[in-house]
Amino acid sequence: MRKDDPMTVESTTAGSTTAGSTAAGSTTVGSTAAGTGSGTGAGAGGAAQAPPATRSDAPAVTGPDGPARPDAPFGPDAPAGPGASATGADAVVHSDLLRSVFRRHAAGVAVITAGHRGEAYGFTATSLTSVSADPALVSFGISERSSCWPAVARAEYVGVHILGEHQTELAATFARSGADRFAPPTAWREGPGGVPLLDDVVAWLVCRPVARVPAGDHRIVVAEVAGGDPAGPGRPLLYHQGRYGGLRD
Repeated sequence: MRKDDPMTVESTTAGSTTAGSTAAGSTTVGSTAAGTGSGTGAGAGGAAQAPPATRSDAPAVTGPDGPARPDAPFGPDAPAGPGASATGADAVVHSDLLRSVFRRHAAGVAVITAGHRGEAYGFTATSLTSVSADPALVSFGISERSSCWPAVARAEYVGVHILGEHQTELAATFARSGADRFAPPTAWREGPGGVPLLDDVVAWLVCRPVARVPAGDHRIVVAEVAGGDPAGPGRPLLYHQGRYGGLRD
């Protein structure tokens, strides 16, 4: 039995699947130290791919009258434009603007996994962020409408995987509606705390969620690092302008 999400939800946040008898348990995770970091300045190429979590391929619509001017009125009291209300229409404009801006933002690609009731869940995300070094905390976003959310909401531990340039297909699989994400050729194993761990990634962490903060139609999950491995093969995978790509020297 496997769980999957529609891409209408997953284009803004999450996907899921299941396999085996994985379950998030109360096993104590080792205290292996792990570091975090980030890199930018990348180009992306290749064919367009299914969008990972928290990114969108909406057209660049910045306002009801076209691109915004630098001197245009700004804020909640600014005119909404001809025929636009100050509520629903403005919300759509601002949402499209956000998507258009973040299409220009090159982001690393991660897969978040969790075990729940004997099933494995996972989704592609670009919202992964290093929050704190002491204590070691990371965060990521997930839609409350995602079928992954019940697993993440209850999981004692989650897996955080940094994908490499060689894992474009894996990233697309964990973002694709109807995909059997944990079926072959996906290689994975049950890790500490019952967390599904993906093989051959650039780096991975096992983290304990310490907060699940409401944020619009999403939750921001803050998790404390409990263990991991920063020394996997390859260079990081990036997502930019609706495509997967890699760092350019």
